[in-house]
Amino acid sequence: MLAHRILLLLLAVAAAAAASGTAFAKPTAYEVLADYDFPPGIIPKGVVSYTLDNATGAFTATLNGSSSCEFSIQGSYTLRYKTTISGTIATDHLTDLEGVSVKVLLFWLNIVEVTRSGDNLEFSIGIVSADFGVDNFLESPTCGCGFDCDDLLMLQKQPGGATAKLRLRGAF
Repeated sequence: MLAHRILLLLLAVAAAAAASGTAFAKPTAYEVLADYDFPPGIIPKGVVSYTLDNATGAFTATLNGSSSCEFSIQGSYTLRYKTTISGTIATDHLTDLEGVSVKVLLFWLNIVEVTRSGDNLEFSIGIVSADFGVDNFLESPTCGCGFDCDDLLMLQKQPGGATAKLRLRGAF
């Protein structure tokens, strides 16, 4: 009888520990973005850790890999993410952003702020900004190929086709 009670007590403690472990699991960086009304696609896949000071909104996000993450979007913009991204987050506002830049013509310019207004995101490099629909950022891009990874995989599967097509794309 005593062994039966001890077994029940151990099972109850184990169940409580398991329940509390899942109840207090740290949300992903992408889930935190959603809490602040941002889509996950404003940061690429591969966030391995992050910090967030809930009182001030100060955050850092660390991407996997030892070098920067770079890819093209919408045929004309190339984005570069350093391995560590930081800034301050509040609902609909990312400010003091560091570690994200965009190539405009021949120059790399730092994106310093992202603001959400309804269904649009405004990316600011200081005195100049550009608006994009939130729908463009519902999925996270992949380092190296952005949102066109399926197209890149198809090119790589074609014998000898990937290298030639990728070189031609970059040459124009």
